[in-house]
Amino acid sequence: MNPKVDWFFNKDTRWQDEYVKLRMICLDCGLTEELKWGCPCYTLNKQNIVLIHGFKEYCAFLFFKGTLLNDPNGILIQQTKDVQSARQIRFTNLLEIAEMEPILKAYIYEAIEVEKAGLQVALKTTADFIIPEEFQSKLDHIPALKTAFEALTPGRQRGYLFYFSQPKQSKTRESRVEKYIPQILSGKGLEDE
Repeated sequence: MNPKVDWFFNKDTRWQDEYVKLRMICLDCGLTEELKWGCPCYTLNKQNIVLIHGFKEYCAFLFFKGTLLNDPNGILIQQTKDVQSARQIRFTNLLEIAEMEPILKAYIYEAIEVEKAGLQVALKTTADFIIPEEFQSKLDHIPALKTAFEALTPGRQRGYLFYFSQPKQSKTRESRVEKYIPQILSGKGLEDE
């Protein structure tokens, strides 16, 4: 147990008992406990294996390379269609976790083997993302914008493409593009200041 993580398990929350049980399962599997993104994260040789987190309706294990795991029980869930690698196992009560403990440990041990084998998830490249027509039009008509966008790191490019393509209405996509043109021209990513 890592004392830096204790506050997470000691705070008064709907999932307090469930969190403690999930913690014990992870520690029983020989993983190192760390605090990352404000949540307990369990690692092997400093590589993330599984994270414990909670939401309004459920708490969960998040397997960082969940897409590489076999899922004979059909319990791994993709949070949203845009999540490429991670998969969750969700829980709504302590009894459910206790009954699933042997299965959960089997998934953790498999995740450990995936990490030991050095397996990597094939993530989408920037070229795999659709460029919304509202942004493509600006790129076609403003050469400096195209040059600045292409100079951004692939991650920053993907961040913009994802953000620009989310709204259903064209005028909202257009508004987002307009708002971020100065930031792209200054070589900054979506979240940069």
